[in-house]
Amino acid sequence: MYQQEGDAGMGWLNDETGLDKCAANHVPLTPLSHLRRARTAFAGRTAVVYGDHRVTYAEYHDRCTRLASALAAMGVASGDVVATLIPNLPAQAEAHFGVPACGAVLNTINTRLDVDTVAYIFDHGGARVVLTDSQFVELAEAAKAQSGSDLQIIEVPDAAHGWPASGRHPVYEDVLAGADPSFNWQMPQDEWESIALNYTSGTTGRPKGVVCHHRGAYLMTMGTPVSWQMTLHPVFMAIVPLFHCNGWNHTWMMPLLGGTLVCCRDVTAGAIYDAIADEKVSYFGGAPIVLNMMVNAGPDERRDFDHQVQVFTAGAPPAPTTLSKMEAIGFNVTQVYGLTETYGHVTECLWRADDWDALDQEARAAIKARQGIAMPMMEDITVMSETMEQVPLNGTHQGEIMIRGNSVMKGYFKNPQATQEAFAGGYFHSGDLAVQHPDGYIQIADRAKDIIISGGENISSVEVEGVLMAHPDVNLAAVVAKPDEKWGEVPCAFVELKSGTSPSAEEMIAFARSKLAGFKTPKRVVFGELPKTSTGKIQKFELRKRAADLD
Repeated sequence: MYQQEGDAGMGWLNDETGLDKCAANHVPLTPLSHLRRARTAFAGRTAVVYGDHRVTYAEYHDRCTRLASALAAMGVASGDVVATLIPNLPAQAEAHFGVPACGAVLNTINTRLDVDTVAYIFDHGGARVVLTDSQFVELAEAAKAQSGSDLQIIEVPDAAHGWPASGRHPVYEDVLAGADPSFNWQMPQDEWESIALNYTSGTTGRPKGVVCHHRGAYLMTMGTPVSWQMTLHPVFMAIVPLFHCNGWNHTWMMPLLGGTLVCCRDVTAGAIYDAIADEKVSYFGGAPIVLNMMVNAGPDERRDFDHQVQVFTAGAPPAPTTLSKMEAIGFNVTQVYGLTETYGHVTECLWRADDWDALDQEARAAIKARQGIAMPMMEDITVMSETMEQVPLNGTHQGEIMIRGNSVMKGYFKNPQATQEAFAGGYFHSGDLAVQHPDGYIQIADRAKDIIISGGENISSVEVEGVLMAHPDVNLAAVVAKPDEKWGEVPCAFVELKSGTSPSAEEMIAFARSKLAGFKTPKRVVFGELPKTSTGKIQKFELRKRAADLD
């Protein structure tokens, strides 16, 4: 609201008569504006690449327009939900613009989920239409039947990669061909309108629906290029699933820069190296598991390239040794941090070249493992005690990461109590434990539930995992609490080894003991493949169950 006469506001002239918002000076912020501009500014530039599929920005805008038109013709109205079950393919990128362009809300569903969970999301979100890749048609059909929904299925085949149309549903390309290319996009009248409904990956219980607004998505797309030091026409590869925080909003960002989006159906080291070498990919985001895959790739998967590749990594704190290895083979990795509730990354380990360039590789990697400071679109991200007081900036006192800013969700869909709890005290409560260094940089210690308390001493599983990951035979490591009669609980390590290696548990424990205090050293080591969530995160709740069953 604007100041009225007599109000004691800040930043107002004494007389604001005639200085009101109007159509000429106030337009709701939305990432849709980027593609509308790009159809002219970058009309002939390549927008999206997937195998033989290559479209310009003019064609990209046309396809998104046709999708919006087709959805409107099917009865999708403003505020309705349109879901997707699609890997990182052109149709998934087009849905990010075409769905909100008809006034609807985009619900990108994790393709790795089970039928029961997808059915729950269909029911809870109330999707009217689902766009589904042919690989996941049976999943969509089974979930629809279980939910009792009458949603319309539109099938997106990918015959070139082994997934032809089933013949049971309208086909995406046919739907676009029959749509109106002159459809008038329905732009938001208020930037607080919802653009996306994303469900948390959740390891236990039902996932929560996170509601995102146009304003937050727009500001993410404006802040990210600053933090990533991007210039015009980057070549970006979509590795982070677009069902995960909308691929951290990078697809919405690309038209702003006239960049090229390279789609990737199956994320393998070979596919990434090929895209870097052949398409000149210069940017991608990925979880630490992707970094491990890159550094452990065999000679048959690697390709030479002559440019530096900028990487955002998030999802879990990467081991410093992994960061060192990535740097050595031509990747500059920046640690970022965020959650579904914050549209993706909201902190960055902003590099201070004058202070840190001269350090040795190990010291640089240790700093790069920090989650850093707030990105430009955020107001305040800090670490607080249980009483919401700032913890000392000494790198040792732990507290919870608290977040405040424009890229925080509207709240949890149909769950006002959870929303209220998450926003208590004027900050979003992340649930992540961290320390803050004297320079203000945040470093995750653990999820609150992952802290191990042994004999009254707090042990960070992240710290122990970082040590184990430095062992040359280790591919992945996860550390959880194992119940113990004497100490209450002790660290238990689950280790996934590199192919062809066979260290003993005793060797692994001795390696950890050489670098850690005795009470932090794992008391048990179990070898084998680690269980992972549908978004590739290690399932620590499952490992805690296994640890509890050990003798």
